[in-house]
Amino acid sequence: MQAVIMAGGRGTRLGPYTALFPKPLMPLGDGMPVLELLLRQLRAAGVDEVVLAVNHLHHLLRAFFGEGERLGMRISYSLEDAPLGTAGPLGAVLDRLGERFFVTNGDLLTTLDFGAMLRAHDAAGADATVASFRREVKIDFGLLETDARMRMTGYTEKPSYPHLVSMGCYVLRRDAVRAHVAPNRYLDMPDLMRAMVAAGQEVLCHAPECRWLDIGRPDDYALAQELFQTSRDTFLPRG
Repeated sequence: MQAVIMAGGRGTRLGPYTALFPKPLMPLGDGMPVLELLLRQLRAAGVDEVVLAVNHLHHLLRAFFGEGERLGMRISYSLEDAPLGTAGPLGAVLDRLGERFFVTNGDLLTTLDFGAMLRAHDAAGADATVASFRREVKIDFGLLETDARMRMTGYTEKPSYPHLVSMGCYVLRRDAVRAHVAPNRYLDMPDLMRAMVAAGQEVLCHAPECRWLDIGRPDDYALAQELFQTSRDTFLPRG
């Protein structure tokens, strides 16, 4: 089983830390980089070959992870000459991949069961599966509803609305993706998913109960460190 990990972003929202480190190398509570945790989780789910799509400070990622011997997996690298988005790097590596594969961001902090996600993808016969997280969006104001004459028809005090958000992890079927990607063509993952839906391909949303945190900003990163310190065994795979 293979995975492509997008690890080439500059992580500008997490500055100034990312001036010296690529975001996937940012350490968690005990010094373990967030990307190492992700690799360990994928390895526990049966992934034994990983392609890291790299750009910003890629030499540090190569120096730390090498060819994956320490983690019991094979790691290779695909270097972008220019940023290609969160799906564009697939164009250069698609022929190196099997029938279906994981694609993830390199900064995921989650307890997602990757193996269960793969099984759901296979059982559904999906062309793509998106790991999804249920999030409540709270409006901190009273919402007014009006008619065409601005007469109030409803008043809802500080409502909350449930949404599914993408966790930045996918299972993709190689042949379903092929028509939408090309080497050196910029493409973001939302655009790829929309193109697949428009083409009539089946895109499944997989929404299990799990923990997930976006560590894009300094406050989020601090929370991620605290969460990992207090719940380390929850995140690390057993064995």
